[in-house]
This record gives sequence, structure tokens and C-alpha cells, in this order.
Amino acid sequence: MTQRPNILFIVADDLGFADLGCYGGRDAAFGPVSPVLDDLAAKGLRLTDGYANSPVCSPTRFALMTARYQYRLRGAAEEPISIRSRNSSILGLPPEHPTLPSLLKAAGYRTALIGKWHLGYPPAFGPLQSGYDEFFGPMSGGVDYFTHCGTNGAHDLYLNEAEHAAPGYLTDLLSQRAADFVRQQQADAPFFLSLHYTAPHWPWETRDDADLANQVKDNLFHLDGGNIDTYRRMIHHMDEGIGWIVAALRETGQLDNTLIVFTSDNGGERFSDNWPLVGGKMDLTEGGIRVPWIAHWPAVIPPGSVSGQLCLTMDWSATMVELGGAEAAADYPFDGVSLARLLHDPTHLVERPLFWRMKHRQQRAMRAGAWKYLRVDGNDYLFNIVADARERANLAKREPERLAQMRQAWEEWEASMPPVPEEAVVSLGYSAKDMPQR
Repeated sequence: MTQRPNILFIVADDLGFADLGCYGGRDAAFGPVSPVLDDLAAKGLRLTDGYANSPVCSPTRFALMTARYQYRLRGAAEEPISIRSRNSSILGLPPEHPTLPSLLKAAGYRTALIGKWHLGYPPAFGPLQSGYDEFFGPMSGGVDYFTHCGTNGAHDLYLNEAEHAAPGYLTDLLSQRAADFVRQQQADAPFFLSLHYTAPHWPWETRDDADLANQVKDNLFHLDGGNIDTYRRMIHHMDEGIGWIVAALRETGQLDNTLIVFTSDNGGERFSDNWPLVGGKMDLTEGGIRVPWIAHWPAVIPPGSVSGQLCLTMDWSATMVELGGAEAAADYPFDGVSLARLLHDPTHLVERPLFWRMKHRQQRAMRAGAWKYLRVDGNDYLFNIVADARERANLAKREPERLAQMRQAWEEWEASMPPVPEEAVVSLGYSAKDMPQR
């Protein structure tokens, strides 16, 4: 039996489905955008039909932390949690709720979050209250890469529970600290490290763009800036940093028995490449929820593996709990399904439906096998996603019985979840007034 692995869970922010070379992304002017991640995929497992729990950031993070549908918690009804909730004692991850890090910590793991939290603000909420031994990163959804200030202009970089000044480009600061964390680990206990980048989330700043910080300080959405070249460079900086961490794992002899999982919290935003998918962040079309999933574990995963397993963010959380020798708390059963067997046998497939809902545009979606049921703005659609990943050929009229069955299955699932609160807020950073619709 393989010993319990170290676990490194890397989450990018607003990364598109085809932004990485291993998912069909094109090279940039400077060369390959993601050579380190491409290499991890080539030597590990790449999933073609993996999804985020939500097309927007903080709801997905609730699911990641709890291995349960995010809809079970009030804070996840915000799309997403905004800076306006800073003084709320309701809009966050309840400290009493078992989490992926708290369950692994109880099983003997050292736990750390380096990077974005976005699950509620102190003093009511925070990483150290939800199972992490250490925290370094921002509490909110987006910060400037150089000043580390949020959308309200307040400094937002923390070391554990205290504000912390650390000059430098945020992506590099997170990567360097993660590599240092790896080097500090001792052989007497495994570690669980959440590395949650803000890249390639706005503002559009590369390592060489410190002069932009003053220009965007009053509007971090950076609606008049950025381009594809800058965006790709931001991804490349993240990829380079992941390379530093892989090197640290190799130098310390920990790489073979470390499970590295990489994904994005939701689909891509303004400059992302989602091809062949349609839509992006905030959409339940494929571009908003289908994301890269890479798993690398030399001791277990056969190199060059590819799987069409349907999965959600919360499934990987359930997988990590199982691999760590822990289990769900009796009062908080997982909705996520462990994929531990898939890592040993990439041909193994588990049939399971996936469900989503959004207050924004009253969206709903269900994926089962090759089929997807979708509702947007009161319009129902049925797609064969395997044949039509772009969701252009609506089969609702051709297959009314299948549509009715999937609609009923979604509504039965929806009835098992708490209702969407009337007061839940949808926060859009921009509209058609700022740029044409996708």
C-alpha cells in the first residue's frame, strides 16, 4: 500500500479551458505559455471533462473546502462574496464546518494556505479558523499585484491573522513562499498545501508592470487595460513559480509521493482562450465551468494518462480526504465523490450526474454522460456535449423526453438544496456597456 501522500492543491483564478498548452493553447510571442504544467500533465493525468463547482470564484471555493455542494451554505449564495461583506458574520465559511484542511489536520497533516482565501473576512471567518496551520495571502477576491490592495483601496495581504507588508509581485511571492514551505517540511508528517493564485485574474499586470499600480488603484477591474500578450505572460509567471515548487519537491526527495492537483476556480474571463467552448466566467455554458484538471503523482499515476471522467471541484476534495486517511464528519456527508481509484487506473470511470444553479440570469445546468440540460433567461436547451462542445445544436425539440427527464432530475436535486435567498447579491464587474457580449 502506498504511504499517505503529501498533497499540493493548486488553483488558478479565472483561467480559461484552453489557456494551457496541454489543453490546446497556442504559444505566445515569447514561446510556450505553460511548459511546467504541460510537463506535469504529460507525466501524469489530464482530464478532458472536469468542471468547477461554479462559474464564479467564491462559490467554487466553498465547495473545495467542504467537499459538498456550495449551495448548502449561505455565504456561497453570493455571486461572488464582495468587499461589501467585510463586517458580515454570515457571509463566510463557518468555522464550525468541517473542511478539507481540518479533516486532514486531524489525521496528522501539516496544513497551509498560500494565496487567495475569499471565504469571508475576519474576525468572523478566516483560514486559521477553518483548519489551516498557516496562511499567507489576500482575504478578498482580487488585489493589485504590487500594492496588494483590494478593490476598496485597503491593503489586503496577511500572514496568519495579521496584515503583512511584503514588497514584490504577488504571483512570485506566493510561489516563493510555497517553495520555502516545501523545503521546511520534515519526514515525520505529510503536508497539505493549498496554493491558490490570484493569477491570471485582473488587474492585467505582469512582473514588469509595477507602474500600472497607481493607474488602476481606483478601479482594479482595469476595464481599459490588458491584452492577450499581457494575459499570457501572467499565466507564464504562475507556471514558472510552479516550476520552483516542483524543483523544491524534487530537491527534498518529496516529488514521487506528492499528489499535485491543478485546476481553475471557474472558466476564463476577458482575455482567456476557452476554445472550443462558449461563454466564460458567470456562465453555465461550458466556457464558464469546464476547466483544466491535471493530477501528477509519480508513485501512483501512470504517465501520459487521459480521462473523460466527469468531475467537480468537490470530488477532488473528497479524493484528498480519502488519500489522507480521513473521512467525512457524520453530520456533514460529502456530495463529492472520491476519484482515488482513477489515479491508480485512469481507465476507471464512475457514472454520476453534475448539477449547477446560478441566481445570475436564473441559470441551471445538469451534465449526465454525454448530455447537458441548460436553462438561461428562461430558455431550456439540450445538448450532446460530446458531439457539440460549443452548445450550438439545441436538441430540445428533437428529444423532448430526454429534456423532460433531465429537467425533472434537476428539479428533484434542486429541491434537496436550500433555496436561493432573495437577498443574495450578484456582483458583476462589467457589462455590455464596457465591452461587447461574448
